[in-house]
Amino acid sequence: MIRPGHRLKMVVQNHARSSFDELVGLFGEWLCFEGLFDEARQRTFTAETTFWMFLSQVFSADGACREVLRKYQAWRALKGKKEISSQTGGYCQARARMPLHDVQAVHQRLAQRITEEFPSQLWQGRSVTVVDGSSVSMPDTPENQQRYPQPTSQEQGCGFPVMRIVVYFALSSGIILDVAKSALNVGETALSRTLWDMLKSGEVLLTDRGFCSYADVYYLSVRNVDCVMRNHQRRSRGVNRVKQLSPTDRLVHWVKSKACPRWLSKQQWDTMPDTLLLREIRITVTTPGFRTQNITVVTTLLDHRQFPEEAFAELYRRRWLAELFLRDIKIAMNMDVLRCKTPDMVDKELYMHLIAYNLVRALMLQAATKKQVSPLQLSFKGTVATVRQWAPLMVSTSLSECLYKHMFDAMLNAIVRDPVPERPDRAEPRARKRRPKNYQLLTKPRREFRECPHRSRYVKA
Repeated sequence: MIRPGHRLKMVVQNHARSSFDELVGLFGEWLCFEGLFDEARQRTFTAETTFWMFLSQVFSADGACREVLRKYQAWRALKGKKEISSQTGGYCQARARMPLHDVQAVHQRLAQRITEEFPSQLWQGRSVTVVDGSSVSMPDTPENQQRYPQPTSQEQGCGFPVMRIVVYFALSSGIILDVAKSALNVGETALSRTLWDMLKSGEVLLTDRGFCSYADVYYLSVRNVDCVMRNHQRRSRGVNRVKQLSPTDRLVHWVKSKACPRWLSKQQWDTMPDTLLLREIRITVTTPGFRTQNITVVTTLLDHRQFPEEAFAELYRRRWLAELFLRDIKIAMNMDVLRCKTPDMVDKELYMHLIAYNLVRALMLQAATKKQVSPLQLSFKGTVATVRQWAPLMVSTSLSECLYKHMFDAMLNAIVRDPVPERPDRAEPRARKRRPKNYQLLTKPRREFRECPHRSRYVKA
């Protein structure tokens, strides 16, 4: 495990090109730039400087370019460097010069390093990866509309470009292992298949019913990856009981349908076996204040002695954590609505959010390991707030190495003192208590509408 000490202080002292020493002091040891961001000329905004500025922008509550530029001006004044313009054009051009593949490489190296430093807690001797999908919107520009077009149900000029993402999380820690992105015309299941190469042999993949299909289960089993999925409600045919293990647990044969999925060729479909031996477990979910639900979980883990049905009930209840992980990165890290106006910059902004998210998770893992508590009991939002408040204090020139370590330990203690209850299930229904404002829905582009004197009523121009 990485311990705060003289190496961390040396990163701060020697990183003269960095824009913000506080972020370098907290996270510099976690990020590796070796072989990345090579530049032929020295600029005011070097690649590494721009990276740290971009990261600071993501961590900022405001997230504006002008705010991070003002912080950079203050940093240059503190270092006795030449003053720079307050216009954001130079910084934005520097962000555009950053290679996307280098930013992706930083994210991949970071995820790998965290998983090596903090191995996943095992479930029944297996590591569990959970997958879920979501979407993020972005400014309505012609470039963004071309790559990530708005939903087809919306009239042109009345919607926003939308990116679909599928994220693989480590269930025990919440670390983002990998992400796939596309336009809305590509489904979540198709995106998830592009990330199968990162799954290791012997892992367990935990998904909801949207990812449960005959072909997916088969190809995962070929990779020696076991799966735990909620059975889709449409699968009522083609299931033959093999053995009843208990009143709520049985072995079944899934029978391959005659219809070939659209994403497979007829030859690929014909090479699959006619049946798959699976295990179906019926789980009763009781949540106070809600209706009792009966769901069926499908798994390739057939040994009922090694994997009792009670273990599956507890495991699938924890699938809800993926929803909370997505909420953390979209709401607490302000990734729900991206800000960049070109698709290449949108992609970079997405990966910068992923890097910032994993850095916060790494800090939570350090705190949880120090205090011997579960990292899932720590508040992600509280940790982000702690980073924003404590980071500037960690780079004071008056701090000795001993005092710096004391401050770092005090920050970890502050993170641990902000626990949250574990939420394995949904706590609230998908319903809004507060209604939105009674404005008319925009059904034509804004230029074709004009505001009438009578409050919020709009008519065609």
